[in-house]
Amino acid sequence: MVTPSKIHQYQVEVRWTGNTGQGTASYQTYDRAHEISVVGKPSISGSADPQFRGDPARYNPEELLVASISTCHMLWYLHLCTDAKIVVTKYVDNPIGFMIETNEGGGRFTEVILKPIVTLTADSDLALANRLHDKAHHLCFIANSMNFPIRCESLLQT
Repeated sequence: MVTPSKIHQYQVEVRWTGNTGQGTASYQTYDRAHEISVVGKPSISGSADPQFRGDPARYNPEELLVASISTCHMLWYLHLCTDAKIVVTKYVDNPIGFMIETNEGGGRFTEVILKPIVTLTADSDLALANRLHDKAHHLCFIANSMNFPIRCESLLQT
């Protein structure tokens, strides 16, 4: 068991806004709309995936999970590059998450693949920059909390 050196707390409010007047009287009558908010920050408009009667114009939990994994990795990677004197000038990731549905109606993620394209200055150590992705993965709080594989297929360029 790991003994924590610090404990951090994150509090958000998730408010269902999809009552169309009948509450959850039937599966077809309520909207999946909700707002995710944190005091002092703009709200995020959420819904279910359109395949589950959600609004395609709003973020769904599955997209937000993949985004959380990607951004946590990116922030660790940028930190590690800074420490290693590797200068990143651009970082774009197009991660993909894979989720399966079970016959019972539930499901789970089976894998997320990060696909960052990282631009470095010409004098950067490309081999070290590549290895730092592995270190970022092992330090990422979100990745350490998942129970499915997360792979990184990075492309480094100068």
